[in-house]
Amino acid sequence: MSDTLLPGTTATRVPTARLTQNVLHPEGVDPAGPGEVVLFVHGNVSSALFWQQPVLALAGTGRVRPLAVDLRGYGDTDPLPIDARRGVRDWADDVAALVDALGVDRVHLVGWSMGAGVVLQYLLDRPERVASVTLVAPVSPYGFGGTAGPEGRRLTEDGAGSGAGAANPEFVAAIAAGDTTGDHPTSPRSVLRAFYVAPGSLPIDPRLEDVFVAAMLSTRTGEDHYPGDASTSATWPGVAPGARGVLNTMAPTVFDLSGIPDLPVKPPVLWIRGDADAIVSDASLFDLAHLGALGAVPGWPGADVCPPQPMVAQTRAVLDRYAARGGTCREVVLPGVGHSPHVERPQEFLVALLEHLDVPAAVPGDA
Repeated sequence: MSDTLLPGTTATRVPTARLTQNVLHPEGVDPAGPGEVVLFVHGNVSSALFWQQPVLALAGTGRVRPLAVDLRGYGDTDPLPIDARRGVRDWADDVAALVDALGVDRVHLVGWSMGAGVVLQYLLDRPERVASVTLVAPVSPYGFGGTAGPEGRRLTEDGAGSGAGAANPEFVAAIAAGDTTGDHPTSPRSVLRAFYVAPGSLPIDPRLEDVFVAAMLSTRTGEDHYPGDASTSATWPGVAPGARGVLNTMAPTVFDLSGIPDLPVKPPVLWIRGDADAIVSDASLFDLAHLGALGAVPGWPGADVCPPQPMVAQTRAVLDRYAARGGTCREVVLPGVGHSPHVERPQEFLVALLEHLDVPAAVPGDA
């Protein structure tokens, strides 16, 4: 792993009550040391390696102790199976076990994409343990696929159009094969260039790109990991979520984080995203309904039956309710940026995060 760590970064495997978790941190910083903690949680098909730049930049300010964790099934954390019947709670509970093992009372949480869903689940289950929340290109509070409208209305009872069956099998095979090339559109390197960042948004340093590809290739594949097991459905597009593995955790049958506006104590929320995100979008190129509307998936029954999921609008609706009920929310939209604001605009990301860490939590009676 040493060849994927940037100068100034190191990693420690931390035993917890649930599993041993790999934590990236600045050299010379004890993960269990004193001071406020900012914990970065990565997204799908990635690892903590994607957070190295903000971890180092934040450490340079001397204000907090920045840490980044590998979720189970990624990086160097124990690859225990993922029970998708619990939504993303396997990961949220793992994060809680890590926070406990480090002796942290309240933590600042930063979650990217799927990791933002993990962070919000942690917030729902343990609001008193959260100092602040930063959502980076977050998955919708209603999951990925199979819902409509800003209210997150589920299209079918079985969650058709979501889950492991929506994965591109060639991409899964490329991960399993450890493909480091950019020769095919479905190789991890090609997906990184085309979707993780907005094409042309910035030239990625070749060394960094190799690190990011290594992070993607650390993803465990199979029915217990990525993408998971799939079920068939009588409803278009013929696939429904299974009970195991990564993509099924975000199916609307098990994933609903829209209850955060009802929390009695509301930590401040920063929502930072790019306006050129093709993964989490109101027109996502990874949403089977949108792909059906484009003609890329045959048999689409039309917008009346299966409209594309308005992922950004759904997040905005939930956060608007959070703010209306006394919470503090700030949305930062970066022009020309794709799915990875912390990679594409690291300085702007750091400025927004530092400003956010000073915002106090809303408590009952503040509204």
